[in-house]
Amino acid sequence: SRGRGEFSMGGLLDVLRSDGKRPAASVFLDFEHAQPTPEEEVVYREVQAILDQSTQILQELDEYKGAGDHIRKAISNASDDAVQQETWRAVCPLVATLQRFFKFSLALDQVLQKILQALCSEDPRETLHNKQALAKQFADILQFTLKFDEMKMNNPAIQNDFSYYRRTLNRMKMANAGGDVAVISDEEANRMSLFYAYPTPMLKSVSEAVSNFVKESRAMPVESTTDALSIMANVCREMIENPEYSSRFESPDTIVFCQRVMVGSIILYDLVHSVGAFSKKNQSIDIRAAIRALRSHENEHVEKLLNALRYTTKHLNDEDTPKSVRQLLQ
Repeated sequence: SRGRGEFSMGGLLDVLRSDGKRPAASVFLDFEHAQPTPEEEVVYREVQAILDQSTQILQELDEYKGAGDHIRKAISNASDDAVQQETWRAVCPLVATLQRFFKFSLALDQVLQKILQALCSEDPRETLHNKQALAKQFADILQFTLKFDEMKMNNPAIQNDFSYYRRTLNRMKMANAGGDVAVISDEEANRMSLFYAYPTPMLKSVSEAVSNFVKESRAMPVESTTDALSIMANVCREMIENPEYSSRFESPDTIVFCQRVMVGSIILYDLVHSVGAFSKKNQSIDIRAAIRALRSHENEHVEKLLNALRYTTKHLNDEDTPKSVRQLLQ
């Protein structure tokens, strides 16, 4: 078996110099086979219990067809009680599904805080080397987040169904003599409305979790979190752009995985860091190289990931973002 000082099939964790451009030392991270050490085991199991649900969540989202036909029929037959009841019966199970997605985002936020605590409480360079399984789980969360939001943005039925549910709830209560017909509480409905109103709800939720972690971890310098994010972005860029590493992946999906994780790390870094990822003052992420690396492996996901950089980051349109960076994202 390979030691952690040798190259492994999963990939390279490249700890870059402070300018983010050239490697100062190499540490290896196996994205495809990382296993928890005894030190990681407790947090790893807790996180994995949540991540194990993510495949089912994405499958349900992919199969979510909505109640559009029922809703249109209900609108066209507003005085037909039977049609209204039929539509309500079609919408309620879908709202329960949307509630599961929302509750999963809350659970994900909780375990993300624990991963960040484990990865950022000490020097992130050493921690990412010594806690590779947790680093992989952090990458898994970023991949899930971007996949969920890609799918949600392409499914307008989600917001249409939930809006119909909220508009119709009071009428259904009256029609059922004040009986409890609600699928969810009013308080949860309000929170879900805010969640689903956002174009990229899972990314917003994860971003807020990272921001809250930084605010609440006052004993820990912000740089501990931003360094971990920049290192993860640089790692993935190196694996994407260097054929020596990318050609050795066992699965073709690992390239897309690295692309998503790189973009997710950049977005979170841009949110947390005072000058962001795009500024000429940023010395930790070579954003031009990252964008070029993203474009170097064309697939159906690249344009969506470029759009994530264009539209979900905080600092791209700041005055000190170089014109050359903006042009790369045009």
